[in-house]
Amino acid sequence: LIDPPGGEVSWVDELATIIRSARGTKPIVAVASSQMCSAAYYVGAQADELFVTPSGECGSVGVWNAHEDWSVAYDQFGIKVTLISAGEGKVDGNPFEPLSEDAKARMQADVDRYYQMFVTAVAKGRKVPAKAIQGKWQAHVYGAAEAVELGMADKVETLDDAIARASKLGGKGRSMAVDQIGRASC
Repeated sequence: LIDPPGGEVSWVDELATIIRSARGTKPIVAVASSQMCSAAYYVGAQADELFVTPSGECGSVGVWNAHEDWSVAYDQFGIKVTLISAGEGKVDGNPFEPLSEDAKARMQADVDRYYQMFVTAVAKGRKVPAKAIQGKWQAHVYGAAEAVELGMADKVETLDDAIARASKLGGKGRSMAVDQIGRASC
């Protein structure tokens, strides 16, 4: 059962790799109930089978980052912040000054790198071309039926049906359940 709306990029690829590499040792069934988006989808897409509950949704294959520029607010309150640092780029993206073009370019490069990791992992997990993800899926969230139609999920099932399927695949109740991935922001 995976139900978070997304998460952080930290450790998500490592977890996805562990789940994907466990395929074949035990059946792995993931269930999107009610949301399996962004980082949660990154992980859930690695299961042998991925189900979405009828009212569930999944997707949001994308990455974002934010810079907050508080410099005008500080100016209005008469607060002057002086950053003292060593090492080129150490204070890039700090909230005390506007974002420089160089810092913005580096942040965009990081987002692009994580996005490529995300797309590659989902493509491997779902066994679909990366171009399908980047072209048709994009970073949108899809309802259960549309997610299945696009190949993002295998079937629309209730949670009970998915648990029964996992139990049947595992034989004698030996199913492996991926339980509640912590709310972590892809």
